[in-house]
Amino acid sequence: MKPKSPHIVTILQALLVTFLWSTSFILIKWGLAEIPPITFAGLRYTLAFLCFIPFVLLKTNYINEIKNLSGSQWRKLFWLGILFYAFTQGTQYLGLSLLQSVTVSLMLNFTPIIVAVLGIFLLNEIPTKLQWLGAILFIVGILTYFFPISFLQNELIGLGVMFIGVLANSGSAILGRNLNRNKDISPVVITFISMGIGAIIMLIVGLSKDGIPVISTKNSYYLIWLAVVNTAFAFTLWNLTLRYLSAMESSIINGTMLIQIAILAWIFLGETITIQEGSGMLIAAVGALFVQLKKININGILKRQS
Repeated sequence: MKPKSPHIVTILQALLVTFLWSTSFILIKWGLAEIPPITFAGLRYTLAFLCFIPFVLLKTNYINEIKNLSGSQWRKLFWLGILFYAFTQGTQYLGLSLLQSVTVSLMLNFTPIIVAVLGIFLLNEIPTKLQWLGAILFIVGILTYFFPISFLQNELIGLGVMFIGVLANSGSAILGRNLNRNKDISPVVITFISMGIGAIIMLIVGLSKDGIPVISTKNSYYLIWLAVVNTAFAFTLWNLTLRYLSAMESSIINGTMLIQIAILAWIFLGETITIQEGSGMLIAAVGALFVQLKKININGILKRQS
């Protein structure tokens, strides 16, 4: 048998990462039956942060990089930790305690739309016609998914929480792009510091609000898996695949999570999806993909497929 090409292997690795991230929704749902949402998120990301410490301490260049960070860079990393971890991840856990997994995933797909709009004012990046078409498709998909619009009180609260999370996620995307655009801080250091800040804040807030939870052996395993495999390992592997995959390929692979979560939630949580909801979900997923693609190079696609 011929060995698989490196490109195919990289695609399979990226798909593995999205699968692991999709399973997080199921594991979080199970764990929320016992652990309060903010405490759960704080424990997960604090454990993941601790996993990164040995890798950072063993690299002299990372240590020197941290020592040489300016006050401005520390402030940006602090706010990235607040936005991407404390708010985005915290609200995701709160949202999962109030909404179906697919609804939370669908709401998170709103992020590219808001980022595209914010990019006009903050980054001077004007969306293309394809991105505007994607935004329209996404809104049509959302309306199709929720039609007729009728929510229970818990669902309204959940959607409000997720809207705050989407705004925070969008802000973190803009800030993260600003940090990475300068290329003076490595992605590992950005992740390490911002995750540590956000995780510790979530853990302090969660423990202050709900006290120290009693965690069963089973949920301890969930926490360790989420921290070590679905966070530390998966984030590292995803960053590795980004070196070899095009932006379009990464966007398409990342977009499969919505479908993966729907299937996993149906199998393990009994969350059913109607034909109308499924159609709206697919339309929204295509729209979100279009928004993330600034320009499609047809010749490049054909070359990769040949």
